[in-house]
Amino acid sequence: MSAFKRWPFLIFVCATFCGHALASAGDRSLEFQQCTLLCDSRECKIDSPSALPLMLRLTRWSCLDNCRYNCMHEITSNSQRPLQYYGKWPFWRFAGMQEPASVLFSVLNLSTHVRGYSQLKRRISPSHPLKRLYLVWSLASMNTWIWSAVFHTRDTSFTEKLDYFSAALTILTALYFTAIRIFHLYSPQSAKPTRSRTLVFRVWTTICVVAFTAHVTYLSSLRRFDYQYNIIFNLILGLTHNALWLLYALPPSMSLLRRFPNRPKSYRPSFAGTAAFLVTVTTAATTLEIFDFPPWQRIVDAHALWHLATVPISEAWYRFLIRDTNDPGWKDGQR
Repeated sequence: MSAFKRWPFLIFVCATFCGHALASAGDRSLEFQQCTLLCDSRECKIDSPSALPLMLRLTRWSCLDNCRYNCMHEITSNSQRPLQYYGKWPFWRFAGMQEPASVLFSVLNLSTHVRGYSQLKRRISPSHPLKRLYLVWSLASMNTWIWSAVFHTRDTSFTEKLDYFSAALTILTALYFTAIRIFHLYSPQSAKPTRSRTLVFRVWTTICVVAFTAHVTYLSSLRRFDYQYNIIFNLILGLTHNALWLLYALPPSMSLLRRFPNRPKSYRPSFAGTAAFLVTVTTAATTLEIFDFPPWQRIVDAHALWHLATVPISEAWYRFLIRDTNDPGWKDGQR
C-alpha cells in the first residue's frame, strides 16, 4: 500500500484482528471442530483421497484447509449471525483466492502506482533532486500491493510477514523522502552540498536502514509474530510522516520552515493545503476498519472497501507530489 494510507490501516486492523489471529469464535466453536474432524477423517485420512481442483492446488490449499472452508460455510449458512474464523470473516473463494474482493482492489491499487510511477518519470524534471526518491517510493508501493494481493489470495505465515514487511518498508520509505523533502536534505543541482547537510543526510539514511533491518530481524526471529510491537513501530512512523506534511500545510503566518529552497517561509503555494486534506481523508477512511461488519453476500467487507478507498487517495497523492515538484520555488535549483 501507499504509505500515505497504509499506516492507519495497520494500526486499526491489527488492533481489531491481531488478538484473534490465532483463534476466533467460529473456529473455537464445538460445532466447527466436530465438523472439521469428521471431514478430515472421511475426506483426507483415507487411502486414496480425492485430488482437489487444480486452482486449489495451485494456491496451496490442503485437504484439511478445504474441510475447514466447507465447514465454515455450512455453519454460516445455517446461522443467523456469521462468526469469524481464524481472524477472518467467511468469504466465498474464487479461483483459490480466500478474499477475492480484496485481491481485486489490491490489484487496482497496484495499477494506480504503476501509472503513478510513469507520471513521475514523465512529469518531473530529470534534474529534480527528489525524482529518484519518489520513484523508489513508488516501486516500494508496487511491491506492497503485490504482496497484499498474494496475502489475500492465501493467508499463511509467510505471506503475512511479506505483507507486513512490505507495508513497513513503504511507510518508512515515505517518511524517509518526506523528511528529506521538508528539511531540504537533498543535494542541490546547481551547487555542491554543504558538509553539514551531507552528514545529516547520511545519518538519516543510516537510521532508516538500521531501523528497517532491525524491525524485520526481530519479527522474523520470534516463534509468534509480535503484532503489538508491529503496531507501535508503524504508528510511530505514520504519525511522524503525517506531522511533517501538516507542517508543510500550515498557513503562511504560522510557517515554521521554508517549503522551497528558493523562497521565504511565508511562501505557500495554493495547493499546500492538499497535503493536510489527504492526511485527514486517509485517517477518516480508516473508520471502515474501526466499524467492521460481516461481508455483504460473503464477498465484500469493510476491509475490502478500505482497499477500494485507497485507490483515489493514492492518485491524489501522485498529483500532489507532481505539483509540488513543479512549483516555481524549485526553479533556481534546477537546470
